[in-house]
Amino acid sequence: MKIALPVDDTKTNICVSFGRAPYFMIADTEKNTYDLIENSAVYAEGGAGIKAAQIVVDQNTEILITVRCGENAAELFKAAEIKIYKSEGSNAKANIQAYLDGKLSELTHFHAGFQGVK
Repeated sequence: MKIALPVDDTKTNICVSFGRAPYFMIADTEKNTYDLIENSAVYAEGGAGIKAAQIVVDQNTEILITVRCGENAAELFKAAEIKIYKSEGSNAKANIQAYLDGKLSELTHFHAGFQGVK
């Protein structure tokens, strides 16, 4: 299974902004690997969330763990059948383990987006 998380410049902590996160950590639980993907949407004038969502979808992920997510990105994840979970704490790998242990809840509230706010 592949799990995606937006991470900040530390490359180990979850970024509070999904669309403007500098990187995505892609964890492959079957291979026990962790890859970092640069988020090319970070500098987008607008629509960063949906552009970032497409990057995650293109990695063939099944799960996203994040602090929050915009409505447009959430719709793309729904169409791609990617489930979204609410992170707890800041450590990315600890959140992956929490998901695997069944301790994270699905994210059900999505914001309208921040259109161009960096």
